[in-house]
Amino acid sequence: MTVELNHSIIWCRDKRASADFLAGMLGRPAPVPFHHFLVVDLDNGVSIDFMEKEGPVAPQHYAFLVDEESFDAILGRLRERGLDHWADPARSQPGRINHFGGGRGVYFTDPDEHLLEAITRPYPRD
Repeated sequence: MTVELNHSIIWCRDKRASADFLAGMLGRPAPVPFHHFLVVDLDNGVSIDFMEKEGPVAPQHYAFLVDEESFDAILGRLRERGLDHWADPARSQPGRINHFGGGRGVYFTDPDEHLLEAITRPYPRD
């Protein structure tokens, strides 16, 4: 039996702004339309599908496993754009990164205040 994540929907107020932001931060190709979504494709066959909604958007958390080179590029984009970023999900360590599990990680928010995370190693569960 095989079970894999295929896609996740991220609710947003402006799918173009949100999809472009994620694609730009992660260094992904431009988002592509699919029905009423704008889709950001990831390397492992999973897609992030942005869908607009009226009213408040409940912030969620999305973590992306990236290689070292991609992490450096993401951190560089955050700094170049003057965007807030943190070493922790509580946002108590501004402007820093973490080294949980022997890798590197950083948290930042998208246009709808979803908390995005880039990590270079999965967190150990032991």
